[in-house]
Amino acid sequence: MILKVYQNYISKQFMLTFVKTVLIFITLAFILNIFEEINFFKDLDVTIGLPIFLTFLNIPSIIFEIFPFIFLITTQFFFIKLIEQNENTSFKNFGLSNSKIIKLLALLSFLIGLFIVTIFYNLSSNLKYSYLNIKNSYATDNKYLAVITENGIWIKDAKDGVTSIINAKDLKGNILNNVDIVQFDEEFNFIQNISAEKVNIKNKIWKSKNALLNNEKESNQKITDFKLSTNIDFQDISSLFSNLTSLSIFELNDLKSKYDDINYSSIEVDSAIQKIISFPFYLMLMTILSSTIMMHIKQNRTKVFHLIFGILISVIIYYISFFFEELGKNEQVPIIISIWIPLLMIGIVSTINLVRINEK
Repeated sequence: MILKVYQNYISKQFMLTFVKTVLIFITLAFILNIFEEINFFKDLDVTIGLPIFLTFLNIPSIIFEIFPFIFLITTQFFFIKLIEQNENTSFKNFGLSNSKIIKLLALLSFLIGLFIVTIFYNLSSNLKYSYLNIKNSYATDNKYLAVITENGIWIKDAKDGVTSIINAKDLKGNILNNVDIVQFDEEFNFIQNISAEKVNIKNKIWKSKNALLNNEKESNQKITDFKLSTNIDFQDISSLFSNLTSLSIFELNDLKSKYDDINYSSIEVDSAIQKIISFPFYLMLMTILSSTIMMHIKQNRTKVFHLIFGILISVIIYYISFFFEELGKNEQVPIIISIWIPLLMIGIVSTINLVRINEK
């Protein structure tokens, strides 16, 4: 019974510390993001309310990305409080060992991680979607639109008074296959239709060696060196399709299917899905790692030392995760390995620390 009382006490204290830490990071994220939004709108006639509103829409997705490091620092603050109030000694006197405390915090972190993935992430992705839609409507270079449907890739591009509606079966590298282009003037009157088996979109000047042109004067006119000046190239299309933080888990799965249908690489989507699946385990391991580190560090260290050490560990883990993730996206290693190997490394380090943790 006494053990359960202390379990409840530890859980409440950890949750309280977690909420405080999240609030600190929300404040930091707001300060950093508001300046970016103000800079974006500096030449536009908008009130200060719009940058503030967009900042609040964007903050949840920022917080989601840094949750692992929030859990690491939360655990640090939690143990600092225990050490300062000698509560860790009291727990031992009541039979609550260090390993039992860590197990409790790990379980709690995993459960919070499940909530974050199932509820918080979907909320943040919806807010991110709204954020991008509103911000893109103010973008000065927003002259094109690209979407993926069951019928392939659809692109709308407006340049020099001509609007081009482009449909392609699929995209392989920087080549659009089975392309149909219908062009209209500013009054949306039909100008011409262009068909090509392959169009190179590496640059903003699209090229095709063989194309057929149809208009009111010509029918099936063959063009051996077709060129189309546009606002968009391969990199632009890739960037439009790569902002995955605005998609829910179900939308990511749907997007993966659409990518597969048009033979477009789904590596980044697979990576995003694996990151979401692994997220509760990631948070749990960060809590365990932080706990074992705190229990091995001498108790006479200052708070500043703990925080600096925690930030250093966070930076190291971030770059290791980034390195392996890039290996996966570049197809140097399988996506599953690129996402789970860093977690395995954290788990191994934590396990080594746990071996002697009860001796503390």
